Amino acid sequence: LREKITHFDHERIPERVVHARGAAAHGTFTSYGTAAGVTKAAFLGEGVETEVFVRFSTVLGSRGSADTVRDTRGFATKFYTGEGTFDLVGNNIPVFFIQDAVKFPDVIHAGKPHPDREIPQAQSAHDTFWDFVTLHTEATHHTMWNMSDRGIPRSYRMMEGFGVHTFRLVNAQGRTSLAKFHWKPKLGVHSQVWEEAQLTAGMDPDFHRRDLADAIEAGAFPQWELGVQVFPDNPEQVFEGIDLLDPTKIVPEELAPVQPLGLLTLNANPTNYFAETEQVAFHPGHLVPGIDITDDPLLAGRLFSYLDTQISRLGGPNFGQLPINRPHAPVNDMLRDGMHQTAVHSGVAPYKPNSLDGGCPFLAGEDMSAYIEVAQPVAGRKVRQSPASFSDHFSQPRQFWLSMTPVEREHIVAAYTFELNKCFEQGIKERALKVLANIDADLCAQVATGLGLPAPQATVPHASVDPS
Repeated sequence: LREKITHFDHERIPERVVHARGAAAHGTFTSYGTAAGVTKAAFLGEGVETEVFVRFSTVLGSRGSADTVRDTRGFATKFYTGEGTFDLVGNNIPVFFIQDAVKFPDVIHAGKPHPDREIPQAQSAHDTFWDFVTLHTEATHHTMWNMSDRGIPRSYRMMEGFGVHTFRLVNAQGRTSLAKFHWKPKLGVHSQVWEEAQLTAGMDPDFHRRDLADAIEAGAFPQWELGVQVFPDNPEQVFEGIDLLDPTKIVPEELAPVQPLGLLTLNANPTNYFAETEQVAFHPGHLVPGIDITDDPLLAGRLFSYLDTQISRLGGPNFGQLPINRPHAPVNDMLRDGMHQTAVHSGVAPYKPNSLDGGCPFLAGEDMSAYIEVAQPVAGRKVRQSPASFSDHFSQPRQFWLSMTPVEREHIVAAYTFELNKCFEQGIKERALKVLANIDADLCAQVATGLGLPAPQATVPHASVDPS
């Protein structure tokens, strides 16, 4: 009795701080072989088929929240490549709220339910969220994407995915390029309108989770093309005046077309939600030869955060040995012991160099697909300071607004009006209108009318941008 009850009493593990509400599936990625000129990553060789596990999620809500809330969606892919695991951990929106990882706890604390009442659940329509994003205008671009139809997707099968950050690719000759990853759904990008999302959440709060599982079970396998925008790896890391290390900026596809690299097909549902969807552990530092990081200050912090959260959630440093996380390539990393160690290691010398185990394990070289970082020159003063290019917070939100159709603009106005009407503090509403005035006068005027407030004047000149 005690053994059974004790085990039952310990069945729960901490849910993710963000992306707690998720659904996932197994599948395959088949490469077209078109990436050879820019990266030596073996899984992107022609015809190479790689097993994958993909997890979709909302950001703000708890594990029990509804699927069809207005929110950013996570789009995380674990490639079990022959050279080790590659995790492409992104979102369905190509930009993020902040430019520096030190602010990540702040934006999440602001977006989460209020700490006194733990409401509202899985919503940004409250004071603390709008207080933060209106004081912190680098969040303006992502906020506008969230207020658009992209914030309420029709299905996980009908979402784009983005790596958000700029990565560095290196080819077999050692030449480097900068790149942004994109997932393009074969079914196209579709959304619900706000009223549909409310009805769906009431009738079936598991709508997206059910939709994904039912489609796969019926043999209607969801598919996405992986593509990449490629840029010269210049010292400034700037393309067409856009700072590629700024995660609040996109590069419009007219300036850098997305080049297809391969096809993702999800063809099997998890056997057990806890063992797979809940225990899968992603990490942006899970990289393979040919794909490297850049000095994006948000990405730099994520390289720390993901390891910390896995150790907290999964009980120790051996989470990589769980079946869903285990690489499909041979591993000898000299890691030993720790909580939940399942391997029975042999040999007496888990260190190098050694003479007792015949020198094994030997250090792998590039000829054995060892991961070797791209050497980068470092110069200048190291300070906590953003470059001047990071201070432009309004030109790309204006470009997004100008790129919308009339009905999409109506939806954005309605979203801002609804969310800001849920704020109690008058000063937050007024500050939000000042932010909108710096994007577009018509947008600001319409939202102001919906709030019953006067529309303020812009405090910065409107950027001259072309619709994308």
